[in-house]
Amino acid sequence: MTRLSTLRSRLGDWMRFVGLSARLISGRRFWIAPLLTLLWPAFQALRLLMGWQDSAFEPSSVQTVLVGFPMIILAIGLGVRIIADEMDRRTLEIAYTVPGGAHRVWLGKLAAACGLLVAAEILLAAVTSAFFAPLTVGALYGALQGAVFYLVLSMGLAALTRSEITGALAVAVVLSLHGLFTGFGGNQLRVSPTFNPLSLTGTAPEIVVAYTLQNRIGIALAIAALTALAFARAERREKLLG
Repeated sequence: MTRLSTLRSRLGDWMRFVGLSARLISGRRFWIAPLLTLLWPAFQALRLLMGWQDSAFEPSSVQTVLVGFPMIILAIGLGVRIIADEMDRRTLEIAYTVPGGAHRVWLGKLAAACGLLVAAEILLAAVTSAFFAPLTVGALYGALQGAVFYLVLSMGLAALTRSEITGALAVAVVLSLHGLFTGFGGNQLRVSPTFNPLSLTGTAPEIVVAYTLQNRIGIALAIAALTALAFARAERREKLLG
């Protein structure tokens, strides 16, 4: 019972820590952030009602258009605040005094951001399934993968440039270039964080499975590498405080 009580206590402390981290990156009403993503499906519904779109959405549109895009925008907004926000608020020195290292602060904020992304995906998935197109587990995972990739990328670029605004602009450039290279979803690249296997038409199923596995594993490794690089940059106290 003692071990169970200790585990519950630690879990409770971690949840409270993540909740406080969510307030730091999204404000006291952090729960509003996932709700804002619903403006995107509302706009898509308006397009259909006004006849601005010729046909209804296909299942292949779930990952990138209906669910993935608003999650990426939210991820960028959250990511630039994970580390760079401490610089803008002049509280970076306090973060370095946290027992165990400043990386515990970044981990808490990163976990909070991922939690907000999951909440946003649940809301978007419910609306998409009810009004637009059927869902698949693969599409939901792909949407979350793309969002988490841009979350850690924006975190790293904001830490590198030591500014939320500059980091956001840098990620916007990367996102625009990614859209140009992939034809905004028309050209599926295996190295893309938004790779969508449902958009591969006329390809043998075994090849689609192989491409998907390569992409999922590769992007997971890229996310881990970007996170490690961002934390390494943030631990260079002299550079960030200089």
